[in-house]
Amino acid sequence: MASPRLETFCCPNRDAATELVLSFQPWVFCGVCLGSAAASLAFSLLQLLPKKGRAPRKAPKASSSATILLLVSACDMLGALGIIFRSTVWLGFPNFVANISVVNGTDVWPAAFCVGSAMWIQLLYSAGFWWLFCYAVDSYLVVRRSAGLSTIVLYHMMTWGLAILLCVEGIAMLYYPSVSSCENGLEHAIPHYVTTYVPLVLVLVANPILFSRTVTAVASLLKGRQGIYTENERRLGTEIKVRFFKIMLVVVICWSPNIINEGLLFYLEMQPDINGSLLKNVRNAALITWIIMGVLNPMQGFLFTLAFYGWTGWKLDLQWRKSEIPWESMSTSTAAENAYGLPGENSVNFHDSKKTSIAPSHQTDEALSMLSEGNLGSDDRLTRNSPVYQGW
Repeated sequence: MASPRLETFCCPNRDAATELVLSFQPWVFCGVCLGSAAASLAFSLLQLLPKKGRAPRKAPKASSSATILLLVSACDMLGALGIIFRSTVWLGFPNFVANISVVNGTDVWPAAFCVGSAMWIQLLYSAGFWWLFCYAVDSYLVVRRSAGLSTIVLYHMMTWGLAILLCVEGIAMLYYPSVSSCENGLEHAIPHYVTTYVPLVLVLVANPILFSRTVTAVASLLKGRQGIYTENERRLGTEIKVRFFKIMLVVVICWSPNIINEGLLFYLEMQPDINGSLLKNVRNAALITWIIMGVLNPMQGFLFTLAFYGWTGWKLDLQWRKSEIPWESMSTSTAAENAYGLPGENSVNFHDSKKTSIAPSHQTDEALSMLSEGNLGSDDRLTRNSPVYQGW
């Protein structure tokens, strides 16, 4: 799981609240994290690999939405891989882990492993949150027809730049001037916790606002396409709204235990004696949410693939496919390419006399297809005659 408390585990003089959760059934906790992360990684790969019985979809050539969704899944899977590595070392080499908290120890590898694995997990999950924020921004810009070829480059710069900056800054403040002196005061701990939870809070606050505005803009876009709001347009708008809701639901389910746990632990830290009888219920609640975090945090990757694509099935199709001969499907491929051009991009049309009348409808379909892409089940639930899905 991903928690700033695990970075403080590398400190020999950690606070009493952190010691409470880290010393509570460490074998059980590491086993839970290992099992949850391994299951999430396996099922995420199963979701993303090609399946038998599904025709290959023609994805938009320059769409950033599908790329962002894949990057979110990649960050979660790599973060789960880091949790697997850390939990395996903790379970398999207890003597090695015990040397982490030794003051003035001569062996630097335990501390290096502790700090390195914690930074790896924090960096990837933080990057995943930044990519989710970029997805909300991109969805809104696509509907407003303000997204272009260069936006994905800007998203990469913002996501990795901010994730690395906040991670390094938080870790540096926590371990300054050395690992043996970290957590000596709030001036060390608070910046670390702030930099860890800023991306999560941003997603919880900003994404619902952006998603809500996008849904409103989609409804206006659908109504203005043909001047009427048919059942197909209504179902498409509902499909996009449900996708946004599922994304936010996964974030809330997987990370609300972290917020509750941190609130309880900070409350315990402010007490003169956390072992008092009056604080028993608070301690129990903190320990319960700590175990729940170990289950839900790594499962985010798999749950996101369900939110993005639905259940894609068990039957893998790993056979090499012969490339399609270009002249065998020139007309259909050209039509699909025209249907999925970027907003504002001139589409190639064989009927020049109809170009001006079709272009606005094509631009609308382009924007809607970008929001609908990645949902493998939507073309089964919605009509195949809709122009949004004709390129699939």
